[in-house]
Amino acid sequence: MKLHDLAPAKGAKKKRKRIGRGPGSGHGKTATKGHKGLLARSGGGKQPGFEGGQMPLIRRVPKYGFTNPFRKEYAIVNINRLADLPATGTITPQAMVDAGLVKRVTLPIKILGNGELKKAIAVQAHKFSKSAEAKIQAAGGSVEVIPGV
Repeated sequence: MKLHDLAPAKGAKKKRKRIGRGPGSGHGKTATKGHKGLLARSGGGKQPGFEGGQMPLIRRVPKYGFTNPFRKEYAIVNINRLADLPATGTITPQAMVDAGLVKRVTLPIKILGNGELKKAIAVQAHKFSKSAEAKIQAAGGSVEVIPGV
């Protein structure tokens, strides 16, 4: 077998249908769109969600609620999870990421007060709940809010 003998499999390469290129092409005149009607027009066809005249699902389903586009989302960590970390210096956001407490690294971190804290730890985070702050300070630890969020 030589390079000039190589060819794609029979039927693997198909010529594209060139519509609207005159009568000699076999796809001229109406350009395979038939005569008149909605589908023959430019931009013709049904819009997405059209259900043949039946009331579309998007209009049948009740709508309620509101999504605030300016909502600030936080990666939350409870203090009972912080208690499991080895207390060596300050617990930073990077230490929480390395320990697997935070999955989404791009989000700012908020510490919540769920659970108990027995040891004194120094914690850095973007936000703290009042109960978390009180529990950390009651255990003899310190709280440092990181700015910039």
